[in-house]
Amino acid sequence: MEQQQIKAFIDAMSASDLAEMEFSQDGWTLRLVRRPADDARPSPLTPGSTRLAGPLSSAAASAIDAADAASNPPPLCAPLYGVVHLSAAPGEAPFVAVGDAVTAGQILCVIEAMKVFNQIRAEHDAVVAELLVASGQEVEAGQPLLRFS
Repeated sequence: MEQQQIKAFIDAMSASDLAEMEFSQDGWTLRLVRRPADDARPSPLTPGSTRLAGPLSSAAASAIDAADAASNPPPLCAPLYGVVHLSAAPGEAPFVAVGDAVTAGQILCVIEAMKVFNQIRAEHDAVVAELLVASGQEVEAGQPLLRFS
């Protein structure tokens, strides 16, 4: 399996809603899995929090999750390890700034990995609420890059 093939699979997955992808060739298997948005949220039982007295019904739990997702959209997370660039070139205007309205498919940043520049695009229309990384910073796969409001 060649590096370009692997990159093509990563790009295809990041541009889609696929949660999982697996490809086998010549005895090699590549398996890509996107973390669910729930993994990015902190556990509801943190020090100082209280536990509910009884279990929630599935309908009540779904309603709480839907309200939470509507009021706090999940952050945009890095799909791979690399160096994040917030503009196309040094000295140029950034792709997005806090307060900018973005549309689905718009480039938000670029992650450089192994001398390959991977465009990170918006998955849905939103407004940028906070930039969580600086241009030139190394980021881990799954690390939040920016928040939406």
